[in-house]
Amino acid sequence: MTKTMRSSLLRRGNTMVGRTVTRRVEGRTRNSPSLQSKANGTRRNRRATFVTRAVAEPETEVAEVEEKEARPVYPLTAIVGQEEMKLALCLNVIDPKIGGVMIMGDRGTGKSTTVRALVDILPEIEIVANDPFNSSPNDRELMGPEATEKFNSGESQDTAYMRVPMIDLPLGATEDRVCGSIDIERALTGGVKAFEPGLLAKANRGLLYVDEVNLLDDHLVDVMLDSAASGWNTVEREGISISHPARFILVGSGNPEEGELRPQLLDRFGMHAEIRTVKDPELRVKIVEERSRFDEEPATFRAEYVTSQTAIKDRLEEARQVLKDVTVDREIRVKISEMCSMLDVDGLRGDIVTNRAAKAIAAFEGRTEVTEEDVGRICVLCLRHRLRKDPLEAIDSGDKVKETFNEVFGIEED
Repeated sequence: MTKTMRSSLLRRGNTMVGRTVTRRVEGRTRNSPSLQSKANGTRRNRRATFVTRAVAEPETEVAEVEEKEARPVYPLTAIVGQEEMKLALCLNVIDPKIGGVMIMGDRGTGKSTTVRALVDILPEIEIVANDPFNSSPNDRELMGPEATEKFNSGESQDTAYMRVPMIDLPLGATEDRVCGSIDIERALTGGVKAFEPGLLAKANRGLLYVDEVNLLDDHLVDVMLDSAASGWNTVEREGISISHPARFILVGSGNPEEGELRPQLLDRFGMHAEIRTVKDPELRVKIVEERSRFDEEPATFRAEYVTSQTAIKDRLEEARQVLKDVTVDREIRVKISEMCSMLDVDGLRGDIVTNRAAKAIAAFEGRTEVTEEDVGRICVLCLRHRLRKDPLEAIDSGDKVKETFNEVFGIEED
């Protein structure tokens, strides 16, 4: 056999099952069946102690770099107009169980800017230190696998505080990046189920923002629907199953001219805000001037709104504390359900969200009792996207909800 044929067979031996594995040691190539046997024995020994772990990247240095290089965020209190959108976002911060908000409107109306402005006013939450799932130290429903195991065994866990996370979901994201993936190579060689958390893990107990959500791929929409419905994300791959909590506020924005949203996904949003382009010339000039100032000197511009930003943040934190004491009179509850029935809203999600939003707006204003005016301010946000679409109907869905509210609550329009 010639030298050429021998080297060819050796190369082929690397890829054929049952052949001797060729390894390179200290620059020389040699056959090492003993090494392969030893590795196999190690795997068999470790298989009995297969441990589930999540791989968390060291966050200290990364966080410092991100903070230095982060883009400056436009202050929420500096945004002119768009009160409906800002109210919907604030109510979801007060009560995350409302279920998120969908923002649809013309391009260039500040949808993305307003959503990202929430970063500065989000409250802080207590988490298990160095946990990749933002696990709660007390609530078992919000704990990842490792935190749950330690909690059940009675082991003490270090805690820390962090601002409610806000995660951007890009349109081009892969399913592995969204759901997380399992490192099969590390599982086979090290005997460890090494799970790399995805965006759903990072968004747990926070906000998941999808810009241009109506252009999102169907398979990612299915993943979000499943997680939003159950509050858990399960990764199944190569016979390995890992589940972790994925409870987040779903916030989406888009332009209706670019495509409609699937009804199943639209129904998952607790609120639906419609944004219109500002027509007043004076207001348009003011918006342009403010934006120009921010682009030229963002640090100086943001410093002007520190006081107002702090005030709205404190107001939201107080509202979160007051929320548990807010009550809704039974008569108002009955009228809310009557309104939903007259509008022919499918299911009971509309009733539940309207009650929650009414309590949130009462807490936002420092009250502990819901009034009819509170329901009137939020009913359009909660119900307009739940109506059945009739192409022959001339009236806007929001106007139809408002008319039905006036009829049920006996309010005469001026």
